[in-house]
Order: sequence, then structure tokens, then C-alpha cells
Amino acid sequence: MLDIRLNEDRGHANHGWLDTHFTFSFADYYDPAHMGFQALRVINEDSIAPGMGFGTHPHRDMEILSYVLSGELGHKDSLGSGGVIRHGEIQFMSAGTGIRHSEANPSRTETTHMLQIWLLPNKTGLDPKYEQKVFPIENEPNRLHLIASRDGREGSFLIRSDAEMYAGQFTAGTKLEQKLTGNHGWIQVANGDVTVNGQALHAGDGVAINDEASVEVAAVSDAEVLVFDLG
Repeated sequence: MLDIRLNEDRGHANHGWLDTHFTFSFADYYDPAHMGFQALRVINEDSIAPGMGFGTHPHRDMEILSYVLSGELGHKDSLGSGGVIRHGEIQFMSAGTGIRHSEANPSRTETTHMLQIWLLPNKTGLDPKYEQKVFPIENEPNRLHLIASRDGREGSFLIRSDAEMYAGQFTAGTKLEQKLTGNHGWIQVANGDVTVNGQALHAGDGVAINDEASVEVAAVSDAEVLVFDLG
């Protein structure tokens, strides 16, 4: 069964320096019908103006992934970690017992377009950690790359959540089938147009998947998608 979450039905806030869309309830946007799905708690699509960003703020007991679609994202945290990521280089922060960090657009001219993803941990009170890795999303299109997993296989981030995350870019006409280990999943369309089990989805749309052993994703146009396997 598919339950589609359309782009235009998401929450939205524009703070001038930050234009953001909320797939699930977040901050001042509250929707009791969309509080998350399985271990997936947050998908925020953010556009951050040049030279602007989020000041230092705390997190705890959450697995957080930052996925840049275009532009750059700078990071600094209380662990002493720091760096800049671009498309294909993904940031993972396990907040654990507590971490403080800031995120900003270091460019003076280009907007940062990104997805911020929060996953509920399966254990609390763990040590915080930060990592960033490059994945060949652009150089190896037409396949799903494992970004985060329960066991850290294939060079993915080892996350402490009952979830796995894949991402890929696809040229028009490409089709693939993705198995779901727990018969639950979520697909988020970052760019382009696709069908999921024959249902049309466009940029910004998402779909909750229930009681399906696998799904077929077909690119109608060039597209980029994130797939979450939610056990």
C-alpha cells in the first residue's frame, strides 16, 4: 500500500534567509497526521541564502543526515569536527548524549539546497559522533547507493536506528526494483519525476510504503531519489 505525501501538502516557512518545507511536523509546523513514519522523524527541504545559516544549537538522541542537492554546507560542532560538504558528500551526526553544532552556507553567491533527515535511534544515551563521506552518486548513476545502514556495510554510515537509507540519480527511462526488509519504506523525490509502483511522483513528493516486500521505481525524467528501508 502506498500513501503519497504531495509537495504542496507539506508544511512551509520562509524566514527570508531560510526557505524550508517540512514533510513531517517540525518547529512551529504541527500536523498530528504527519509526525513521522516508522523510524523516520524529519525530512526538511531547506534553501539557505548565501552567508547565512543555523547558529550553534543542541541535539540529543537522534541520528541526523545532511544531504546537499546543490551549493555547499559548512559544519562545526562541540566534538571539534568541522568541514564543508557538497553534492555527493554526506554528513552524519549521531547526537547521542548531546552535541552542539552550527550549519551555514559558506558561499557569498550561491544558495544551499539540501535535505535534512532525522532518524529515531534504537538506543539512547550513546556517545555522540560525527562523520562525512563521499559517495559516487553522480559518477555512478542509475543505481541506489547505500548511504546509511544498521551494519555499516558497503562503506555506508553505521547508524543506530531501525532504518537504512539509499540515494541515487537516474536518467529518464531507468527502472529498478528495491526490496524492503521489513515491508515498510519511504521514498522522497529530490529532483525530477518518477513513478513508484506505477504512481506518479514529482520533486518534493514523498510516499510511505506499507506491507510491500519491494517497490519499483521508474524515472520518467532525469531524477534523484532517496529510499528509506524501515524495518
